[in-house]
Amino acid sequence: MKRFLIPLGAFVVLVIFLAIGLTRDPRDVPSPLKDKPAPAFSLPQLGSDKAFSPADMQGRVWLLNVWASWCVSCRQEHPILVAFAKSGNTPIVGLNYKDQIPDAKKWLADFGDPYVLSAVDADGRVGINYGVYGVPETYVIDKAGVIRLKHTGPVTADSLKNQILPLVAALNK
Repeated sequence: MKRFLIPLGAFVVLVIFLAIGLTRDPRDVPSPLKDKPAPAFSLPQLGSDKAFSPADMQGRVWLLNVWASWCVSCRQEHPILVAFAKSGNTPIVGLNYKDQIPDAKKWLADFGDPYVLSAVDADGRVGINYGVYGVPETYVIDKAGVIRLKHTGPVTADSLKNQILPLVAALNK
């Protein structure tokens, strides 16, 4: 009889872990960078000979949105970002990830440009430093340059209203 208790106990433990896992949001990927300084970088701006560094945004709350012209989910969130950018509430900086420059320029011309600028991460090294799992991803960065939120997947009207905007408002106080 004892022979069956160990496999039965192991089975029960596995079922409990599975049940816990099924209650979690698979898009909610924790970031080890949350509440830590945003990694420094200097990248060329899309369509400009200037460079961009997060230090340029020091003293402002801003969003870093990782996007690419080849990204299907980026098309879902793009109209929301364009509408948000028109509000002038918070600057959005784009991080064009592993993309071709002509494709990125055309994409922004076709769908609108919500970004104050887009930095070109052609080889994806900056994305790796930020822990990008895939595009799109959006980071809320505070006035001191600290990452306060990582939103994985497309920004939706609901996530903007209930998660991102309240945090931005709190950080701007």
